[in-house]
Amino acid sequence: MKKDFNIQQLFRIEKLNKLKEMGVDPFGSRYERTHLSSCIKTEYEKYDTEELASLNVNVSVAGRIILKRGQGKAGFLNLLDKDGNIQIYVKLDNVGEKCFEIFKESDLGDIIGVSGVLFRTHTNELTVRALVITHLSKAITPLPDKFHGLQDKEEARRRRYVDLIVNEESRKTAITRSKILKYFREYFDNNGYLEVETPVLQSVLGGASARPFVTHHNTLDQDYYLRIATELPLKRLIVGGLEKVYEIGRLFRNEGMDAKHNPEFTTVEAYAAYCDVHDMMNLAEDCLKYVTYKTLGSYEISYQGIKLDMTNFKKISMVDSIKEVTGVDFNKIITLTEAKKIAKKHNVAVLKHHSVGHIIESFFDEFVEKTIIQPTIIYGHPTAISPLAKKNKDNPLFSDRFEIFINGAEYGNAFSELNDPLDQYERFENQLKEKALGNAEASELDNDFIEALEYGLPPTGGIGIGIDRFVMLLTDNANIRDVILFPLFKR
Repeated sequence: MKKDFNIQQLFRIEKLNKLKEMGVDPFGSRYERTHLSSCIKTEYEKYDTEELASLNVNVSVAGRIILKRGQGKAGFLNLLDKDGNIQIYVKLDNVGEKCFEIFKESDLGDIIGVSGVLFRTHTNELTVRALVITHLSKAITPLPDKFHGLQDKEEARRRRYVDLIVNEESRKTAITRSKILKYFREYFDNNGYLEVETPVLQSVLGGASARPFVTHHNTLDQDYYLRIATELPLKRLIVGGLEKVYEIGRLFRNEGMDAKHNPEFTTVEAYAAYCDVHDMMNLAEDCLKYVTYKTLGSYEISYQGIKLDMTNFKKISMVDSIKEVTGVDFNKIITLTEAKKIAKKHNVAVLKHHSVGHIIESFFDEFVEKTIIQPTIIYGHPTAISPLAKKNKDNPLFSDRFEIFINGAEYGNAFSELNDPLDQYERFENQLKEKALGNAEASELDNDFIEALEYGLPPTGGIGIGIDRFVMLLTDNANIRDVILFPLFKR
């Protein structure tokens, strides 16, 4: 079936054919460039017109044409490369008839290479005086209008390749994201952690509370889950003696989509033997401060008009935070009957599988989370909602666990890892009971993980940090799909 082209595309295809008639390959081959636009500006911006002329700097640049103007026997264009753009001056007498014809037949969006000499125009702009033009790729489809770009956010996210061409902020976000990943790795590498990789396909659901994606392996004729967490394989490695490990990887959760949630997302999870929840608190603050400063050059973040201080983490227990906001003191509510009455009074839904711990979590989610603005560590989660965390020695109804909240959103989760295989088995059994009562996010019984614990897991601290949300924070983006290069969409 032949593709249908619109009038603009047909016009550009005519130009493509004209280039072929001239003996020019519209989709050229390798091009040797000597400079990026940023390199030229960094090295030569300091020279004035006469100094630059005396240096006689020859450069070869390549990029996409994003601006073109001129008439007669001369003209200007701007080339966009990965770092920015550089102005090109094209004159018939300098480049010859064939290269000037390539210039005339070029369109916005075309990719070309230019060899020439640096000079300053009468407006003092650093410019390349073209001597040779090489056509590298013909753009058959026009770019969006340069004054309006991709105004439709959904269209920009669907066609990220166009968004990156026309929107400087999108390119900046993509580059900053890469730096943030680098700095997370740098932090853990510098602190003696070993980066590892664990399976994406898992036969048992575990490591978090979430609905999974399910796929089928044809050769084994067996269903597998796309992982919802990297926790259990990483703790197996601690059992194996690696002691300090981390993984930056994609997770997959078959859940809702909104400004803070995408079905596939990136986290860093780290585990350290002979540590506990308090070590992880220190690590959380230190790590996030490190990445913030390396990325922004400051510990202060400006996010959606709000100033956030990454040097000052508030610490408060979950039940105390609920008391601060609602006046309800769950330290004094012991029975499920009492908790249900309080929940009903505050219009908090109670499901069949809910215990007192679940109701405490619901109160926090409903009333407290949205009120947290500055970086805050919420600790003391109910044991009932923390199947992989150690119980608190002073009060076994609560666990040695904390979460990081900033500006009404969760950024991390950590705890003293449960290393008692008997207790862990009982917790898994409770999860199965919850699943039977309708909790679709409950974990399954992982017998292999129990066996690993039976060989002995040293006291261990673990943490998981959501990288996408942290990228949102450091790039001042309000929607998670704007910091993921290829977010999920309904087709």
